[in-house]
Amino acid sequence: MISTITETLFSEPPRETLYHYTSLSGVLGIIGSRTLWASDIRYMNDSAELRHTADLVANEVSKRINEGHLRPQLLTSFLDWVRNRITNGHILFGASFRSNGNLLSQWRGYSSVGKGASLGFNPNSIVRCATQQQFKMGRCIYDRVEQQLLISQVMDAVEVLATGFEDNVESDVYHQLFEHLESDLLRLAAILKHPSFEEEQEWRLVSPVISDYRQAAVNFREGRSMLVPYMSFSLVADDTDAVDLDHVYLGPTPNISLSMNSMKMCLVKNGIRPVNGIEYCQIPYRQN
Repeated sequence: MISTITETLFSEPPRETLYHYTSLSGVLGIIGSRTLWASDIRYMNDSAELRHTADLVANEVSKRINEGHLRPQLLTSFLDWVRNRITNGHILFGASFRSNGNLLSQWRGYSSVGKGASLGFNPNSIVRCATQQQFKMGRCIYDRVEQQLLISQVMDAVEVLATGFEDNVESDVYHQLFEHLESDLLRLAAILKHPSFEEEQEWRLVSPVISDYRQAAVNFREGRSMLVPYMSFSLVADDTDAVDLDHVYLGPTPNISLSMNSMKMCLVKNGIRPVNGIEYCQIPYRQN
C-alpha cells in the first residue's frame, strides 16, 4: 500500500548540514525561542507543489484511460477527490531545509534588503528532535520520471483498495475508500517538487497529519497577505540545550564587518558556537 511508499521515502536520514534561510528577525525568533515555525504547507511560498502532485495524478489517470483501463470511473473519481482533498482536507505542517546554504535564488527572497542569514543545523540533532515530536524528515524528489513512477504505484494501490467494487458505484462510495490513503498521499505531496526547483536540494520536515486543527497545537502568524497557520517545532531535545548549529552564512549586506560581529555576539549570548563558524556569503550586496 501507499504507506509502504511513504515510510521508505521518509526513512533516509540526512547526512549533510541542513540550512534554513530566514530573515534577521527570524534568526532572533529561532535562537531565542529554540523553535522553528512549521507552516501549513498550503500557505508556504511554493505551495503550488500540491497542485503539482494533482497534475501528476491527472497525467497517470489520462495515460491509463487512453490505454483502455477497465475502470475509468474509479480513476476519474480518484482524480476529483485528490484535487479537492489535497488542498481542502487534512492539514500537514512543514519546514524547509536546504543542502546548499549559499544560493543566490534564496538570498533574493530572504536578503533583498541586506537582512538575511542561512542557519546550518546539525542533521543528527534535527532528526533526534523530529523523532521526539513525531515529525518526519524527507528528501524532496525533483526527477519527473521518479515522480511519475511513485504516482503509478499510488494508482496501483487505489485499484487494490477498490477490489470488489463495481465501476458504476456512486463517487461518494469511492471517496470513502480514498480517505484511507489521505494521510500518506499528503506526505508524499509534501516532497514531490517541480523540477524547476531542483537546485534547492530541499529536505522537508513534516508534522503528523492533522485532521482536526481545533484539537491540535496550531497557532497563527501574520503572512504577507493573510494569517498563516503554523505549529512550533522544538529545536532542542532537552530544555537546557542550546540550538545545535554546524555553520552559519550571513546573507548579502552593505555592512559586512559589523553584521558578522553582531551575529557572532548574538549566537554566543544564546550559547551557540557553530562548529564550522560564521561565514559571509561572498555575494555582492545590491540595493534595489
